[in-house]
Amino acid sequence: MFLLNTTADYRLALDPRDEKALDASAAVEVERHLASRRDHGVTPLVALPGLANEIGVAAIHVKDEGHRLGLGSFKALGGAYAVIRLVLEQAEQRLGRVVDMAELHSPDVRAVAQAMTVACATDGNHGRSVAQGAQLVGARAAIFVHSGVSDERVAAIARLGAEMIRVQGTYDDSVREAARVAKANGWIIVSDTSWPGYERIPGLVMQGYTALVREALRQMPEPPTHVFIQSGVGGIAAAVAGHLAIALGESRPLFTVVDPARAACLFETARARRPVTIAHGEPTVMAMLECYEPSLVAWRVLSRAADAFMTVDEADATDVMKRLAHPVSGDPAVVAGESGGVGLAGAMKAVADPAVKAALSIDQRSRIFVVNTEGATDPGKYQEIVGLSPAAVVGKNHEGALT
Repeated sequence: MFLLNTTADYRLALDPRDEKALDASAAVEVERHLASRRDHGVTPLVALPGLANEIGVAAIHVKDEGHRLGLGSFKALGGAYAVIRLVLEQAEQRLGRVVDMAELHSPDVRAVAQAMTVACATDGNHGRSVAQGAQLVGARAAIFVHSGVSDERVAAIARLGAEMIRVQGTYDDSVREAARVAKANGWIIVSDTSWPGYERIPGLVMQGYTALVREALRQMPEPPTHVFIQSGVGGIAAAVAGHLAIALGESRPLFTVVDPARAACLFETARARRPVTIAHGEPTVMAMLECYEPSLVAWRVLSRAADAFMTVDEADATDVMKRLAHPVSGDPAVVAGESGGVGLAGAMKAVADPAVKAALSIDQRSRIFVVNTEGATDPGKYQEIVGLSPAAVVGKNHEGALT
Protein backbone atom coordinates (compact mmCIF):
# COMPACT_ATOMS: atom_id res chain seq x y z
CA MET A 1 0.00 0.00 0.00
CA PHE A 2 1.15 3.52 -0.76
CA LEU A 3 -0.21 7.02 -0.21
CA LEU A 4 1.05 10.57 -0.44
CA ASN A 5 0.85 12.92 2.52
CA THR A 6 -2.44 14.82 2.30
CA THR A 7 -2.62 16.14 5.86
CA ALA A 8 -3.39 19.80 6.51
CA ASP A 9 0.03 20.18 8.17
CA TYR A 10 2.02 18.89 5.18
CA ARG A 11 5.07 21.04 4.41
CA LEU A 12 4.35 23.45 7.27
CA ALA A 13 7.30 24.46 9.46
CA LEU A 14 8.03 22.10 12.32
CA ASP A 15 6.47 22.83 15.68
CA PRO A 16 8.95 25.04 17.63
CA ARG A 17 9.34 22.30 20.27
CA ASP A 18 10.34 19.76 17.64
CA GLU A 19 12.61 22.17 15.81
CA LYS A 20 14.46 22.85 19.07
CA ALA A 21 14.81 19.10 19.75
CA LEU A 22 16.02 18.19 16.26
CA ASP A 23 18.07 21.17 15.08
CA ALA A 24 21.83 21.37 14.58
CA SER A 25 22.62 22.69 18.05
CA ALA A 26 20.79 19.78 19.68
CA ALA A 27 22.58 17.31 17.40
CA VAL A 28 25.95 18.87 18.32
CA GLU A 29 25.19 18.19 21.99
CA VAL A 30 24.45 14.55 21.17
CA GLU A 31 27.74 14.25 19.31
CA ARG A 32 29.53 15.87 22.25
CA HIS A 33 28.17 13.11 24.50
CA LEU A 34 29.18 10.43 22.00
CA ALA A 35 32.72 11.80 21.75
CA SER A 36 33.15 11.22 25.49
CA ARG A 37 32.31 7.50 25.22
CA ARG A 38 35.11 5.01 24.77
CA ASP A 39 32.87 2.65 22.78
CA HIS A 40 31.85 5.31 20.25
CA GLY A 41 32.78 5.15 16.60
CA VAL A 42 31.11 6.69 13.57
CA THR A 43 29.07 3.97 11.89
CA PRO A 44 29.82 3.16 8.24
CA LEU A 45 27.92 4.50 5.25
CA VAL A 46 27.81 1.64 2.75
CA ALA A 47 27.46 2.33 -0.97
CA LEU A 48 25.61 -0.26 -3.08
CA PRO A 49 26.46 0.73 -6.68
CA GLY A 50 25.63 -2.71 -8.06
CA LEU A 51 22.11 -2.68 -6.64
CA ALA A 52 21.65 0.94 -7.69
CA ASN A 53 22.56 0.06 -11.26
CA GLU A 54 20.25 -2.96 -11.19
CA ILE A 55 17.17 -0.98 -10.12
CA GLY A 56 18.01 2.05 -12.27
CA VAL A 57 18.98 4.79 -9.82
CA ALA A 58 22.18 6.81 -9.45
CA ALA A 59 23.14 5.72 -5.93
CA ILE A 60 22.03 3.79 -2.86
CA HIS A 61 23.67 4.54 0.49
CA VAL A 62 22.99 2.53 3.64
CA LYS A 63 23.86 3.95 7.07
CA ASP A 64 24.76 0.74 8.91
CA GLU A 65 23.66 1.10 12.53
CA GLY A 66 24.41 -2.56 13.22
CA HIS A 67 27.77 -1.27 14.48
CA ARG A 68 26.46 1.33 16.96
CA LEU A 69 27.97 1.38 20.47
CA GLY A 70 28.17 -2.39 20.80
CA LEU A 71 24.37 -2.75 20.89
CA GLY A 72 23.82 -3.44 17.20
CA SER A 73 21.05 -0.91 16.68
CA PHE A 74 20.38 2.81 16.13
CA LYS A 75 18.43 2.67 19.39
CA ALA A 76 21.77 2.84 21.21
CA LEU A 77 21.75 6.57 20.37
CA GLY A 78 18.40 7.41 21.93
CA GLY A 79 17.60 5.74 25.24
CA ALA A 80 21.09 6.04 26.71
CA TYR A 81 21.34 9.69 25.73
CA ALA A 82 17.95 10.45 27.32
CA VAL A 83 19.00 8.72 30.55
CA ILE A 84 22.22 10.74 30.72
CA ARG A 85 20.39 14.01 30.08
CA LEU A 86 17.89 13.18 32.83
CA VAL A 87 20.66 12.36 35.29
CA LEU A 88 22.41 15.67 34.56
CA GLU A 89 19.14 17.57 35.03
CA GLN A 90 18.45 15.79 38.32
CA ALA A 91 21.99 16.58 39.46
CA GLU A 92 21.48 20.27 38.68
CA GLN A 93 18.34 20.30 40.83
CA ARG A 94 20.03 18.50 43.72
CA LEU A 95 23.31 20.44 43.58
CA GLY A 96 21.78 23.82 42.81
CA ARG A 97 24.15 24.64 39.96
CA VAL A 98 24.78 23.97 36.26
CA VAL A 99 26.24 20.49 35.71
CA ASP A 100 28.21 19.94 32.53
CA MET A 101 28.39 16.70 30.53
CA ALA A 102 32.07 16.43 31.54
CA GLU A 103 30.98 15.90 35.17
CA LEU A 104 28.90 12.83 34.38
CA HIS A 105 31.21 10.43 36.24
CA SER A 106 32.04 12.73 39.15
CA PRO A 107 31.20 11.49 42.68
CA ASP A 108 28.46 14.11 43.12
CA VAL A 109 26.64 13.19 39.91
CA ARG A 110 27.20 9.47 40.48
CA ALA A 111 25.49 9.76 43.89
CA VAL A 112 22.46 11.37 42.27
CA ALA A 113 22.29 8.67 39.57
CA GLN A 114 22.50 5.86 42.11
CA ALA A 115 19.27 7.09 43.69
CA MET A 116 17.41 7.01 40.36
CA THR A 117 15.53 4.17 38.64
CA VAL A 118 14.70 4.46 34.95
CA ALA A 119 12.15 2.22 33.27
CA CYS A 120 10.80 1.54 29.81
CA ALA A 121 8.95 -0.94 27.64
CA THR A 122 10.79 -2.44 24.70
CA ASP A 123 10.72 -4.86 21.79
CA GLY A 124 14.43 -5.33 22.53
CA ASN A 125 16.64 -2.57 21.17
CA HIS A 126 15.37 0.49 23.05
CA GLY A 127 15.52 -1.41 26.34
CA ARG A 128 19.16 -2.30 25.73
CA SER A 129 19.95 1.37 25.20
CA VAL A 130 18.16 2.51 28.35
CA ALA A 131 19.85 -0.26 30.34
CA GLN A 132 23.24 0.71 28.93
CA GLY A 133 22.67 4.36 29.82
CA ALA A 134 21.75 3.40 33.37
CA GLN A 135 24.82 1.18 33.63
CA LEU A 136 27.06 4.02 32.42
CA VAL A 137 25.95 6.36 35.20
CA GLY A 138 25.19 3.87 37.98
CA ALA A 139 21.38 4.16 37.96
CA ARG A 140 18.94 1.24 38.23
CA ALA A 141 16.96 0.12 35.18
CA ALA A 142 13.67 -1.80 35.04
CA ILE A 143 12.83 -3.02 31.55
CA PHE A 144 9.36 -4.31 30.58
CA VAL A 145 9.13 -6.80 27.72
CA HIS A 146 6.02 -8.28 26.15
CA SER A 147 5.46 -11.94 25.43
CA GLY A 148 6.70 -11.69 21.84
CA VAL A 149 10.24 -10.59 22.75
CA SER A 150 12.69 -13.46 22.25
CA ASP A 151 14.61 -14.93 25.19
CA GLU A 152 17.86 -14.03 23.43
CA ARG A 153 16.92 -10.34 23.30
CA VAL A 154 15.81 -10.42 26.96
CA ALA A 155 19.13 -11.99 27.98
CA ALA A 156 21.06 -9.31 26.09
CA ILE A 157 19.34 -6.57 28.13
CA ALA A 158 19.73 -8.45 31.41
CA ARG A 159 23.48 -8.67 30.85
CA LEU A 160 23.58 -4.89 31.23
CA GLY A 161 22.32 -5.22 34.81
CA ALA A 162 18.66 -4.35 34.23
CA GLU A 163 15.72 -5.87 36.09
CA MET A 164 13.59 -7.65 33.50
CA ILE A 165 9.79 -7.70 33.84
CA ARG A 166 7.67 -9.84 31.49
CA VAL A 167 4.23 -8.56 30.46
CA GLN A 168 1.55 -10.59 28.73
CA GLY A 169 0.26 -9.15 25.47
CA THR A 170 1.76 -6.77 22.92
CA TYR A 171 4.29 -3.95 22.95
CA ASP A 172 1.50 -1.45 23.66
CA ASP A 173 0.42 -3.51 26.68
CA SER A 174 3.98 -3.39 28.00
CA VAL A 175 4.08 0.40 27.50
CA ARG A 176 0.98 0.82 29.64
CA GLU A 177 2.22 -1.56 32.32
CA ALA A 178 5.61 0.14 32.49
CA ALA A 179 3.92 3.52 32.95
CA ARG A 180 1.65 2.15 35.68
CA VAL A 181 4.40 0.45 37.70
CA ALA A 182 6.80 3.37 37.28
CA LYS A 183 4.22 5.82 38.59
CA ALA A 184 3.52 3.62 41.61
CA ASN A 185 7.23 3.31 42.42
CA GLY A 186 8.42 6.80 41.61
CA TRP A 187 10.56 5.62 38.69
CA ILE A 188 11.28 7.72 35.61
CA ILE A 189 9.82 6.38 32.37
CA VAL A 190 12.24 6.72 29.45
CA SER A 191 9.96 5.79 26.56
CA ASP A 192 10.59 6.10 22.84
CA THR A 193 6.88 6.67 22.28
CA SER A 194 4.76 9.54 23.54
CA TRP A 195 1.18 10.09 24.66
CA PRO A 196 -0.85 13.09 25.89
CA GLY A 197 1.07 14.79 28.68
CA TYR A 198 4.26 12.78 28.05
CA GLU A 199 6.33 14.25 25.24
CA ARG A 200 9.61 15.72 26.47
CA ILE A 201 11.52 12.50 27.20
CA PRO A 202 10.56 10.81 23.90
CA GLY A 203 11.78 14.05 22.31
CA LEU A 204 15.16 13.54 23.99
CA VAL A 205 15.26 9.97 22.66
CA MET A 206 14.57 11.25 19.14
CA GLN A 207 17.20 13.94 19.63
CA GLY A 208 19.76 11.19 20.18
CA TYR A 209 19.01 9.75 16.75
CA THR A 210 20.00 12.99 14.98
CA ALA A 211 23.67 12.00 15.34
CA LEU A 212 23.33 9.34 12.65
CA VAL A 213 21.84 11.89 10.22
CA ARG A 214 24.67 14.37 10.78
CA GLU A 215 27.23 11.61 10.29
CA ALA A 216 25.55 10.44 7.08
CA LEU A 217 25.38 13.94 5.57
CA ARG A 218 29.11 14.32 6.15
CA GLN A 219 29.81 10.87 4.67
CA MET A 220 27.72 11.18 1.48
CA PRO A 221 29.31 12.74 -1.61
CA GLU A 222 26.00 14.52 -2.29
CA PRO A 223 22.80 14.85 -0.24
CA PRO A 224 20.15 12.24 -1.09
CA THR A 225 17.16 12.97 -3.29
CA HIS A 226 15.03 10.22 -1.70
CA VAL A 227 14.94 8.75 1.81
CA PHE A 228 13.05 5.63 2.94
CA ILE A 229 12.95 5.02 6.71
CA GLN A 230 11.12 2.26 8.53
CA SER A 231 8.72 3.03 11.33
CA GLY A 232 7.49 1.43 14.51
CA VAL A 233 6.00 4.20 16.65
CA GLY A 234 7.72 6.70 14.35
CA GLY A 235 10.69 7.96 16.38
CA ILE A 236 13.54 7.19 13.97
CA ALA A 237 11.52 8.29 10.93
CA ALA A 238 10.58 11.57 12.60
CA ALA A 239 14.13 12.26 13.77
CA VAL A 240 15.59 11.72 10.30
CA ALA A 241 12.81 13.59 8.46
CA GLY A 242 12.81 16.46 10.93
CA HIS A 243 16.57 16.95 10.98
CA LEU A 244 16.81 16.76 7.18
CA ALA A 245 14.00 19.32 6.84
CA ILE A 246 15.88 21.70 9.16
CA ALA A 247 19.34 21.05 7.71
CA LEU A 248 18.43 21.11 4.00
CA GLY A 249 15.32 23.29 3.91
CA GLU A 250 13.76 23.53 0.45
CA SER A 251 16.48 21.19 -0.88
CA ARG A 252 15.44 18.37 1.43
CA PRO A 253 14.87 14.93 -0.10
CA LEU A 254 11.52 13.27 -0.71
CA PHE A 255 10.85 11.30 2.46
CA THR A 256 8.85 8.04 2.63
CA VAL A 257 7.85 6.30 5.87
CA VAL A 258 7.83 2.49 5.58
CA ASP A 259 5.60 0.35 7.84
CA PRO A 260 5.13 -3.42 8.15
CA ALA A 261 1.79 -4.26 6.54
CA ARG A 262 0.83 -6.18 9.71
CA ALA A 263 1.58 -3.25 12.03
CA ALA A 264 1.00 -0.16 9.91
CA CYS A 265 0.06 2.38 12.57
CA LEU A 266 1.79 5.31 10.83
CA PHE A 267 0.32 4.39 7.44
CA GLU A 268 -3.20 4.21 8.87
CA THR A 269 -2.62 7.41 10.83
CA ALA A 270 -1.61 9.14 7.60
CA ARG A 271 -4.66 7.72 5.84
CA ALA A 272 -6.95 8.99 8.63
CA ARG A 273 -4.98 12.28 8.87
CA ARG A 274 -4.97 11.90 12.65
CA PRO A 275 -3.35 9.51 15.16
CA VAL A 276 -5.16 6.17 15.25
CA THR A 277 -4.66 2.90 17.11
CA ILE A 278 -4.92 -0.13 14.86
CA ALA A 279 -6.15 -3.61 15.75
CA HIS A 280 -3.67 -6.28 16.77
CA GLY A 281 -3.35 -8.92 14.11
CA GLU A 282 -0.93 -11.64 13.17
CA PRO A 283 2.61 -10.95 14.46
CA THR A 284 5.16 -9.65 11.98
CA VAL A 285 8.70 -10.92 11.48
CA MET A 286 9.69 -7.23 11.71
CA ALA A 287 9.52 -7.50 15.50
CA MET A 288 11.19 -4.17 16.30
CA LEU A 289 8.49 -2.41 14.25
CA GLU A 290 5.47 -4.24 15.66
CA CYS A 291 3.65 -1.24 17.12
CA TYR A 292 -0.04 -0.48 16.89
CA GLU A 293 -0.19 3.12 18.09
CA PRO A 294 2.03 5.99 16.86
CA SER A 295 4.04 8.34 19.02
CA LEU A 296 2.24 11.68 19.11
CA VAL A 297 5.51 13.64 18.92
CA ALA A 298 6.68 11.57 15.96
CA TRP A 299 3.39 12.09 14.14
CA ARG A 300 3.56 15.84 14.77
CA VAL A 301 6.87 15.86 12.88
CA LEU A 302 5.94 13.38 10.16
CA SER A 303 2.63 15.05 9.32
CA ARG A 304 4.76 18.04 8.26
CA ALA A 305 8.01 16.50 7.03
CA ALA A 306 7.07 13.16 5.41
CA ASP A 307 6.01 13.14 1.77
CA ALA A 308 4.62 9.61 1.55
CA PHE A 309 3.75 6.48 3.51
CA MET A 310 3.90 2.87 2.40
CA THR A 311 3.87 -0.71 3.68
CA VAL A 312 5.98 -3.77 2.99
CA ASP A 313 5.07 -7.41 3.44
CA GLU A 314 6.78 -10.19 5.39
CA ALA A 315 8.56 -11.55 2.32
CA ASP A 316 9.85 -8.07 1.44
CA ALA A 317 11.60 -7.87 4.81
CA THR A 318 13.20 -11.32 4.70
CA ASP A 319 14.12 -11.01 1.02
CA VAL A 320 16.07 -7.81 1.64
CA MET A 321 17.92 -9.46 4.54
CA LYS A 322 19.05 -12.19 2.15
CA ARG A 323 19.80 -9.67 -0.59
CA LEU A 324 22.09 -7.69 1.69
CA ALA A 325 23.76 -10.87 2.96
CA HIS A 326 24.24 -12.27 -0.57
CA PRO A 327 24.99 -9.14 -2.62
CA VAL A 328 25.57 -9.07 -6.35
CA SER A 329 27.72 -6.99 -8.67
CA GLY A 330 30.54 -6.53 -6.20
CA ASP A 331 28.53 -4.75 -3.51
CA PRO A 332 29.64 -5.38 0.10
CA ALA A 333 27.61 -7.70 2.30
CA VAL A 334 25.58 -6.07 5.08
CA VAL A 335 24.17 -7.81 8.16
CA ALA A 336 20.61 -6.53 8.59
CA GLY A 337 18.19 -7.89 11.18
CA GLU A 338 14.52 -8.56 10.58
CA SER A 339 13.65 -4.87 10.87
CA GLY A 340 16.99 -3.47 9.73
CA GLY A 341 16.53 -3.52 5.96
CA VAL A 342 12.89 -2.47 5.82
CA GLY A 343 13.66 1.01 4.48
CA LEU A 344 15.60 -0.53 1.61
CA ALA A 345 12.79 -3.03 1.04
CA GLY A 346 10.43 -0.07 0.71
CA ALA A 347 12.72 1.67 -1.77
CA MET A 348 13.00 -1.44 -3.93
CA LYS A 349 9.25 -1.98 -3.83
CA ALA A 350 8.64 1.65 -4.79
CA VAL A 351 11.01 1.47 -7.76
CA ALA A 352 9.37 -1.76 -8.96
CA ASP A 353 5.89 -0.18 -9.05
CA PRO A 354 5.56 2.28 -11.97
CA ALA A 355 2.80 4.29 -10.28
CA VAL A 356 4.71 4.69 -7.00
CA LYS A 357 7.95 5.38 -8.83
CA ALA A 358 6.27 8.17 -10.78
CA ALA A 359 4.54 9.58 -7.70
CA LEU A 360 7.93 9.87 -5.97
CA SER A 361 9.72 11.17 -9.10
CA ILE A 362 12.34 8.42 -8.92
CA ASP A 363 14.55 8.16 -12.00
CA GLN A 364 18.11 7.34 -13.05
CA ARG A 365 19.41 10.46 -11.29
CA SER A 366 17.90 9.57 -7.90
CA ARG A 367 20.17 9.13 -4.89
CA ILE A 368 18.50 6.93 -2.28
CA PHE A 369 19.40 6.94 1.43
CA VAL A 370 18.26 4.27 3.88
CA VAL A 371 19.25 3.19 7.39
CA ASN A 372 20.02 -0.37 8.42
CA THR A 373 18.46 0.16 11.83
CA GLU A 374 19.68 -3.10 13.36
CA GLY A 375 22.19 -5.84 12.79
CA ALA A 376 21.63 -9.42 13.93
CA THR A 377 20.28 -8.59 17.39
CA ASP A 378 18.88 -12.14 17.50
CA PRO A 379 21.67 -14.16 15.80
CA GLY A 380 19.71 -17.41 15.86
CA LYS A 381 16.73 -15.88 14.10
CA TYR A 382 19.05 -14.19 11.62
CA GLN A 383 20.74 -17.45 10.64
CA GLU A 384 17.36 -19.18 10.36
CA ILE A 385 16.19 -16.58 7.81
CA VAL A 386 19.40 -15.87 5.88
CA GLY A 387 21.01 -19.31 5.96
CA LEU A 388 24.33 -17.95 7.22
CA SER A 389 25.57 -16.76 10.60
CA PRO A 390 26.26 -13.03 10.98
CA ALA A 391 29.98 -13.82 11.24
CA ALA A 392 29.88 -15.72 7.95
CA VAL A 393 28.24 -12.76 6.20
CA VAL A 394 30.83 -10.35 7.60
CA GLY A 395 33.52 -12.79 6.51
CA LYS A 396 32.46 -12.35 2.88
CA ASN A 397 33.77 -8.78 2.97
CA HIS A 398 37.11 -9.89 4.42
CA GLU A 399 37.42 -12.56 1.74
CA GLY A 400 36.70 -9.96 -0.93
CA ALA A 401 39.40 -7.70 0.46
CA LEU A 402 41.93 -10.54 0.21
CA THR A 403 41.18 -11.52 -3.39
